[in-house]
Amino acid sequence: MATGEIAERSAVDAGELGVGEAMMATGRLSIARHVEPDRPRLPFGPGQLARLDEALTLSSRSTGLEFAIYLGDLGEDTRKQAEELHATLGSQAEEGVLIAVSPGQQKFEIVTGEEAHRRIPDRSCQLAAMSMVASFKEGELIDGLIGALRMLADTAGTSYQESRARH
Repeated sequence: MATGEIAERSAVDAGELGVGEAMMATGRLSIARHVEPDRPRLPFGPGQLARLDEALTLSSRSTGLEFAIYLGDLGEDTRKQAEELHATLGSQAEEGVLIAVSPGQQKFEIVTGEEAHRRIPDRSCQLAAMSMVASFKEGELIDGLIGALRMLADTAGTSYQESRARH
């Protein structure tokens, strides 16, 4: 994208013009400059995203459950929106654990599918929630999410496929 400016200059030789400059027939100098559009600010840097991805991957692999994180507005009925997001896990929803966080609303929800709920009771979700609140109050969004993932994965234990293979 470029924008144009008109600048007054006395007689300019064509050899003196820079890149993006042109002398108009009226004697005005037109200057075009490259403008970078403002990019949306992401909540996490590349290093933080790598840490979060690793925590999600390890949690899912070690437990056999499908862990997911949603970060964004949850609307008026945060629980309903979080449950709808959890349902988008499709065939993995029964084994799914969704941590949905709306920083702007200062709200979050933890939703578990039927199988995940059997392995991660409400009390464990409450403890993970309290841990997140403590981190979020300190402005540590990424640490709160990773800590909650670890707590929930520890509660769920190893996957049934792994434990069956050992016996």
